[in-house]
Amino acid sequence: MVPRSTDEAALVSAAQAGDEDALASLVRRHIDAVYGHALRFFGETGAAEDATQEVFLKVFRSISTYHGQAAFSTWLFRVTHNVCLDMVRRGSHTPVPVDPVLIDAPSVEDFSDATTARLAVESAMRALAPEDRDALDAVTLFDLSYGDAAELLGVPAGTVKSRVFRARRTLAALLSPSPGES
Repeated sequence: MVPRSTDEAALVSAAQAGDEDALASLVRRHIDAVYGHALRFFGETGAAEDATQEVFLKVFRSISTYHGQAAFSTWLFRVTHNVCLDMVRRGSHTPVPVDPVLIDAPSVEDFSDATTARLAVESAMRALAPEDRDALDAVTLFDLSYGDAAELLGVPAGTVKSRVFRARRTLAALLSPSPGES
């Protein structure tokens, strides 16, 4: 089996040479991470879908600017985050407000445990401070090292570790059952 990084490097090289199948493979490989980050950034599916589409259009147009100094996922995280910020600057979408008191329960009763759990996690993710959410997304969704995440976010690696720890602690507190729940 070929290691993922080698396989990904080959896909990137092929995509840079104009291979549309290789580019499609890269999109399939990373679409969940890009969409997940955008959804957590905006807290709304329509905005997340718009951002995901814009990210991959930007990747298509600028894959030749990726020179391989860092992992492709590192470059893609930066593109994703910049697209989200650009959408806010343009006023086309607004990021999710940060206020744990405003966490909404699902508005429609859902009989699926998996869907209810997913909604609870997404709601809890929206309660995180943006800098904590970005650090957690960089490390978990994009599988970046603390050092790579620190470089991209412009903070020391220790700060990324603290933010990831704080995000995980907050999520655990928000998602743990209340007394009396089973």
